[in-house]
Amino acid sequence: MDTGLKTHVLLAGAAATATAAGVLAEGGLVAFPTETVYGLGADAGNAGAIARLYEAKGRPAFNPLIAHVADLAAARRIALFDGQALRLAEAFWPGPLTLVLPKALSCPVAELATAGLDTVAIRVPAHKVARDIIRTFGGAVVAPSANLSGHVSPTTAEHVNGDLAGRIDLIIDGGPVEVGVESTIVGCFSDPVLLRPGGLTRDEIERVLGHPLLSPPPEAESDSAQPIAPGMLASHYAPRTPVRLNASDVHVGEALLAFGSGKVARSECASVVMNLSTRGDLAEAAANLFGYLRTLDKRNADAIAVMPIPEDGLGEAINDRLRRAAVGRG
Repeated sequence: MDTGLKTHVLLAGAAATATAAGVLAEGGLVAFPTETVYGLGADAGNAGAIARLYEAKGRPAFNPLIAHVADLAAARRIALFDGQALRLAEAFWPGPLTLVLPKALSCPVAELATAGLDTVAIRVPAHKVARDIIRTFGGAVVAPSANLSGHVSPTTAEHVNGDLAGRIDLIIDGGPVEVGVESTIVGCFSDPVLLRPGGLTRDEIERVLGHPLLSPPPEAESDSAQPIAPGMLASHYAPRTPVRLNASDVHVGEALLAFGSGKVARSECASVVMNLSTRGDLAEAAANLFGYLRTLDKRNADAIAVMPIPEDGLGEAINDRLRRAAVGRG
């Protein structure tokens, strides 16, 4: 898509924050860091800006967006909180948790951002740059990952520029992100449902709730169904290079995405090797995941072989992203 638009890049700081807020207020698109990944921001109440965001990302318009707000008070003007939702918000906000809640009667988030649903996805990010921009702007900001739809999510400003230069107005460079996978999404229905594992672990959430989270029905994650939350399409986060999971060996011409100190057969056949965490640290692996997938995707390998990664803790989110990457782009 050649728009003739020049995308400006500014280093994070007070001047950049003021510029970003001004661009948002004028209906523009601004990429900025959160603690999870870089987000692509637009005024949550401006349907025209949101339509432009969908176009810039090539994102299906039936896929809802997360509204980012400065604090819990702002969230309560947008959505209705029951006791369980309030406990989760008070325990984990600001932070990498998104709650899907019933819309408040006067919810200012545009219908286009909620994909016509009677619920809204909402989060209070922990990253100082993100919160400063949202506070200065003075309203809710929708901010899906700042990449072309379905591509590997961006963890640096360089990743954003590689996907969206010429498509958006501004990138705020706040350095690499800390968490590296998107927020965990919990649907606060009569019984809370884990809609997407992410930067906050299931165990931490269940400890606050005092009971297990439910899982969504399988049909909710089909590419043919309307998602009830962001990031639920079966094919998502996909590099161009095919991804082969739980590899116990390496085929000639494959790149290897390793984890820990374990070995796989014929690793000498790998065209390139990158280890998510040589010491088997899942937090380090999550932070490295998308950046390493992007790097390996540029090496023209026949496939990316991925060593097994434990499912516990952040491993649940890492494996979720890898399974969606392995589905490919169709």
